[in-house]
Amino acid sequence: MFELPEEIYSVRQVRELDLGAIDRLGISGYDLMCRAGEAAFNVLDDHWPSTEALTIFCGAGNNAGDGYVLARLAAAAGREVRVIAVTPPDRLSGEAASAWQAYRDAGRSVETFSPEIVIRTGVIVDALLGTGLVRDLAGAYLDAVSTINAANAPVLSLDIPTGLDADTGMTMGAAVRADVTVTFVGLKAGQFLGFAPDYCGKLVFAGLGIPDGVYASHTPVLRRLSAAILRDAFPRRLPTAHKGSNGSLLLVGGGPGMPGAIRMAAEAALRAGAGVVRVAAHAQSVTPIVCGRPEIICRAVMEPVELQPLLEQSDAVVLGPGLGTSAWGQQLAEHVLGADLATVVDADGLNWLAEHPRQRGNWVLTPHPGEAGRLRGCGSAEIQAGRLEAATGLAERYAATVVLKGAGSIIATQKEAVCSICDRGNAGMATAGMGDVLAGIIGAIAVQTGDLSLAARAGVLLHALAGDAAVTAGERGLIASDLMPHIRRLANPV
Repeated sequence: MFELPEEIYSVRQVRELDLGAIDRLGISGYDLMCRAGEAAFNVLDDHWPSTEALTIFCGAGNNAGDGYVLARLAAAAGREVRVIAVTPPDRLSGEAASAWQAYRDAGRSVETFSPEIVIRTGVIVDALLGTGLVRDLAGAYLDAVSTINAANAPVLSLDIPTGLDADTGMTMGAAVRADVTVTFVGLKAGQFLGFAPDYCGKLVFAGLGIPDGVYASHTPVLRRLSAAILRDAFPRRLPTAHKGSNGSLLLVGGGPGMPGAIRMAAEAALRAGAGVVRVAAHAQSVTPIVCGRPEIICRAVMEPVELQPLLEQSDAVVLGPGLGTSAWGQQLAEHVLGADLATVVDADGLNWLAEHPRQRGNWVLTPHPGEAGRLRGCGSAEIQAGRLEAATGLAERYAATVVLKGAGSIIATQKEAVCSICDRGNAGMATAGMGDVLAGIIGAIAVQTGDLSLAARAGVLLHALAGDAAVTAGERGLIASDLMPHIRRLANPV
């Protein structure tokens, strides 16, 4: 098995990679199938080394063929193998038929699937349909998925959990909930988008020996964020560095009764290395902000004109945490977004923008799906059903770098053809204040680097990694402030 690559492809592209290996390198389709089955067997050994019993659900197409190869190898290794066929194997064709024939020639048999089948022990292998599914599950396949999910057993899916759209990550009627998914040749977009995190479990990659040259002519649809980006965003500081050389960030928000959001955003900016952090807040919020973190320079701002000297002292501004929707907040938002200063727009800043759309260029928008829906004039469900298209559409519509937050946060810009996606982070981060912390981190990187695209990508990854570092005591009960010590450590990469 290999470390997950950065590149993520569409289903069509992965099929072209398969064909490229077959046509250009003389690797046969059956050889690739045998390599896939062997890789799957190795994953079983790695994750469940003591398991003696396997129940392998085989369907149609190459996914079934991979399952029959795995079944043959597992039986030869002395495992108790039970194969349940949803599509009769004599109806298979091509490489899948060859895999079934080799399994049968080894003296093995299969059972025909029925909904009454009882799964006793061991690991279940999902080799039903893979990436070939083009319509919602129905009939025996829907029943088979239900049977797998109802069994009290760990599940390995081959290539992608059956029922998950390999391009969008949306479920097609139902989908197998896998504990581990071993995917072949290329990572698929549907393993990262939509509801994929709920179904794929741990993702393992097997390239099947296809050389790098085959991939060179294919531009991926997404690229995973890697730790290397943190080294780009946080180079070693010179001994003569001073607070002025580390950037000056202004945060605007903290309306009446809402000092907490901007307080956390400001501290996150300090922990991520901004040299000077100023906050412009409502007079009622100044005292709790300063009492919580005295290093924050906090100014009471009641009129938009009072913002001007603060904007002139700053390299970038974060707008939105705790801003609210009062006339006070609306006026400040209008003033900030009328200035020609690099800006991170979050929370109620995004709600203001949805009502006053414009293009600006030098800004980062950080919507969650609900806010993204308001920015696009649709519901959050539509955003979730097409997260990649939503992120790129918002980047084009607002001439912005866009961070579409959520499981698998996407970063889209007009400058780069390939969007980035973050596959780190955890469900414990689904709590109030996490977005404020992220906005502060992005703002801090922006003032240190002067690069909003880099700030968005590095900020998202640092935020996710900090969440993962803070979750050791459990996901439930994780709060945004728990990330602070980890932000500082991650902002100083070795």
